[in-house]
Amino acid sequence: MELKKRSEMNPAYQWDFTGIYPSYEAWEKELAEIEKLIKKIPEFEGTLGKSAKSLKTALDFIFDVMRRTEVAAIYAMLHKYADASEAKHVEMEGRAMNLYVAFDSAISFMNPEIIAIPGKKLEKFMAHKKMALYRHCIDDITRSKPYTLDAKCEKMMAMLGEAAQVPSQVYDALTDVDMELPKIKDEKGKEVQLTSGNFGIYRMSSDRKVRTGAFKGMFGTYKKFANTIAANYSGEVKMHIYNARVRGFKSSCEAAIFDSNVPVSVYDSLIEAVHKALPSMKKYINLRKKLMGLDDISMYDMYVPIVEDVEMNYTFEESRKIIKEALVPLGEEYGKLLDQAYDNKWMDVYENKGKTSGAFSCGIYGTHPYVLLNYTGSFDDVSTIAHELGHSMHSYKSNQAQEYVNHDYKIMVAEVASTVNEVLLTKYMLGKVTDKKQRAFLLNHFLEGFRTTVFRQTLFAEFEKKAHEFAEQGGTLTAEALCKIYRDLETTYYDGAQVDELVDYEWAYIPHFYRNFYVYQYATGFSSAVAIADSILTGGNADNYLKFLSTGGSDYPLEELKIAGVDLTKPQAVESAMKVFAQTLDEFEALVKEL
Repeated sequence: MELKKRSEMNPAYQWDFTGIYPSYEAWEKELAEIEKLIKKIPEFEGTLGKSAKSLKTALDFIFDVMRRTEVAAIYAMLHKYADASEAKHVEMEGRAMNLYVAFDSAISFMNPEIIAIPGKKLEKFMAHKKMALYRHCIDDITRSKPYTLDAKCEKMMAMLGEAAQVPSQVYDALTDVDMELPKIKDEKGKEVQLTSGNFGIYRMSSDRKVRTGAFKGMFGTYKKFANTIAANYSGEVKMHIYNARVRGFKSSCEAAIFDSNVPVSVYDSLIEAVHKALPSMKKYINLRKKLMGLDDISMYDMYVPIVEDVEMNYTFEESRKIIKEALVPLGEEYGKLLDQAYDNKWMDVYENKGKTSGAFSCGIYGTHPYVLLNYTGSFDDVSTIAHELGHSMHSYKSNQAQEYVNHDYKIMVAEVASTVNEVLLTKYMLGKVTDKKQRAFLLNHFLEGFRTTVFRQTLFAEFEKKAHEFAEQGGTLTAEALCKIYRDLETTYYDGAQVDELVDYEWAYIPHFYRNFYVYQYATGFSSAVAIADSILTGGNADNYLKFLSTGGSDYPLEELKIAGVDLTKPQAVESAMKVFAQTLDEFEALVKEL
């Protein structure tokens, strides 16, 4: 069935952008005003170290322009994501991104100038009550002193930012536009066009020929372009190495996670804890093989639902009741915010022509968050709403509690609130359903969350680390070298499964590798969320967790998580999550034996 144009859809289920700007013309006017303000920023250069008053005046102005630039950019971005078939929306986003680049270039003097203020003098500045707002911001800037260049070099690095985006842009252009995927045969033997969008559907097919065809079609195509993608990714890695070495970091990994003030030991600890849990993964793989009736299980077989014929479909309106009841442990105020999300059109619900795939939540300072969905009614979709509203509540509560300068939480904690909601939803459903097949489906859904978010993302994280270390030691990241690194990890993490030669090229399919050392946070976030949800359900008190949701970026992520009862500097949080995986696997195995 052909998708409807956005103008043909019911506006009751679409975003209302007037909460950001009353009209497109108002956005245009704001854009012009921001351009003028950005041109004024260089006037503050050379004034930051004069007095506490001059420092505060500059910071007040800069962060106000930053806020306005961010809101203007998000407004444009949301329009494009809602309907990229409208050329005007694509142009809007391009103009907004140019504004961001201009802003970043304009403030390039700020950090070096603050760092150049003598320590005792800066402490006197910060002793003023009016400067308390900027305490964490200044601390964060000054801790980067050993890795900050002089103002001239920082400006050069900022100007290099646009060129640094080229490998990611090349990858997107190649995989989204130029790369042609083959046709495959569906369950009825009919030829269908394989796309990035339907690949996920066909790899879940109960017909092994279909899912094998999908995998071979996808990764066979990436194999054809492997040398080009490897050269492109090598350029991305070289840029990371260049940045780390110019700034004086010991490694690309240290440089990438420094922004969140996370030591490399946390990254390594995650990998170590997951490796210890690999026997449980092997047990799960063997159980999957047995339940699927296979002599040998391949990577092609990992996404097939192993509890079949389970009807769990819900209307968008029904999702509201389920999610609200599932999240009762988070308190009455949280429930009222969920009502606002449904009543005040926080969510853009259904797919339309030109709308981006997937789902996300975007917090906007000064108004409510905006959530993109492509709702079809499955339980996965209900879980997605719970997930995205977790992000939304984190953004909303932080925006309400913090001034703009401290509102934005780091990526390190970004997946915690969303996953807490998912875990609470799963636990709620497990306590409610009486049908054994539905219960088995939910348990397997939970297990798959662990497999794809903890095990798989940690595999990706380890791949990134090994690839960067290989290049840092003088190795050349050819397609052959990257395939070897990836294959070694696949055979380690998926012990018991056959690793087909084409799966060696999966590294080329992962766009997240162009956001260096990012994916490990999915695994730490999921592990933290499992621990927090368990604490809320057993202790009956969500106060500390709700306090965590309000911290925004007022402290470092590891410190904020401690408020919610999680210490990632120690291995217990990940190890505890791995125990929950093992216990869930035992319960699932016992239940499927009954079935």
